Amino acid sequence: MPPSIHSLGKKPQASQLPHLSKCLFLPNLNHLGIIKEHTIIRLITEGLPAWQDSQLFIKDLHFDGVPMRIYLPREPSASKRRGVVFIHGGCGIFGSIRSYERICQYIARKSDSVVLSIGYNLAPEHRYPTQTLECLSATVHFLKTADTYGVDPARIIVCGDSVGGTFATSVCQELGHRTDIPKIRAQVLIYPFLQALNFNLPSHQKNAAVAFLSRDRTVHFILKYLNKDSSLKEPILAGSHVPESINLKYRKWINPDLIPDEFKLGYKPPLPTLFLPQVHEEVKELFEPRVSPLLAEDAVVCGLPDTCIVTCEHDVLRDDGLLYKKRLEDNNVHVTWHHVEKGFHPAVGFFGYGIFSFPSSSTIMNHAVNFIKGY
Repeated sequence: MPPSIHSLGKKPQASQLPHLSKCLFLPNLNHLGIIKEHTIIRLITEGLPAWQDSQLFIKDLHFDGVPMRIYLPREPSASKRRGVVFIHGGCGIFGSIRSYERICQYIARKSDSVVLSIGYNLAPEHRYPTQTLECLSATVHFLKTADTYGVDPARIIVCGDSVGGTFATSVCQELGHRTDIPKIRAQVLIYPFLQALNFNLPSHQKNAAVAFLSRDRTVHFILKYLNKDSSLKEPILAGSHVPESINLKYRKWINPDLIPDEFKLGYKPPLPTLFLPQVHEEVKELFEPRVSPLLAEDAVVCGLPDTCIVTCEHDVLRDDGLLYKKRLEDNNVHVTWHHVEKGFHPAVGFFGYGIFSFPSSSTIMNHAVNFIKGY
């Protein structure tokens, strides 16, 4: 994420920052056919090149057509190090190894870990579920070849932010019951996207117009990621894509009643909405665990590793994290939870930019690193 335009004076609160897309007139450029919206956002989020950390040996790799970058501490170690698989965010349509360079270097240096950053191919050019499958393939490859990089295969952690958190926990869900590879030791999920059934939870209402990732833009980017028509956005926001049978089935897991009261101040239950079968048929992918990991069955969730979840108060996705926390705990998975009161989505994208960074960016990264160091 490049430096913010707010470089002088007091830093604005997350809720006061303008929407990135509106500031740059991206929808207009897109409608005029001048340049695709996601192409502009990719250029912006690439940010400035990071200085290469002299304490790390950094090497670019490829496996099965997927670019990766590995960060190895130069200091000799008396024993094998832990490994961290990092999966970047960006709605599956932007973000890159380069844009997360500062974050991966910091994790490797501060936790004395070998970090593998996965540069999965982006949508919409590469259709869903390419991104999840590439993250899965790269993680399995790292688990099998950990010794090559001086990594203890029993101490590998998967970490991701935003949709990177979606991919990270999807990888853990799909590998949980495999016996032919080492078990993933833990997962770190930083403000993850975890469900596409209900966009009217308390955090969606509270942060509907918050900067960078509004409620509206969340669904817009999901549709872009799945290569669906943007006209589906309004019925999905209203919940018209979900039949009553599915609502009833998943009410035990996705329900505002499961959100702690302190996070429901001012919440107003939405009015009933009309189910639209044609919309449901168009977006059936939203009900797959690879898009909505909260919908995975208990038999899968109970096999997940120790988990760190970081939620932010100024984030439409806050309640996804709260609901997943409860699901994991109900299935006897050990959960470490950190809630960042002044945090927003995507705070870690500003990490490492000096005066342009936010206090919450460092807070989130330190929570992640401290958790990783415990393994």
